[in-house]
Amino acid sequence: MAKNRNKKKKTGAASMDIAEDPVSDLPQAMDTSESGAHNPSAAASNLKIKGRQMKRSKNARKKKAVVRAISKTEKAVEKVKKHENKTLRTQSAKLLYD
Repeated sequence: MAKNRNKKKKTGAASMDIAEDPVSDLPQAMDTSESGAHNPSAAASNLKIKGRQMKRSKNARKKKAVVRAISKTEKAVEKVKKHENKTLRTQSAKLLYD
């Protein structure tokens, strides 16, 4: 039973209608319109991933790790800016009283 599952059922011979007139021999204009605009980023998202796909939990952990790394770098940048601002304020205050 399992062997026959993938076989297509043939419902009979489908006859081709050959009574119609063939394409005329007159020259016809060539269709130069594009089928659609090609967007490389959209095409890349439709590509299949080769090899073994990641499990959902592993993918989620990876995404969380990326988000954590980005937030850490943002925090470090904010900390450096804050420190520079503080040193600038203290130097300007020292110059006022000297």
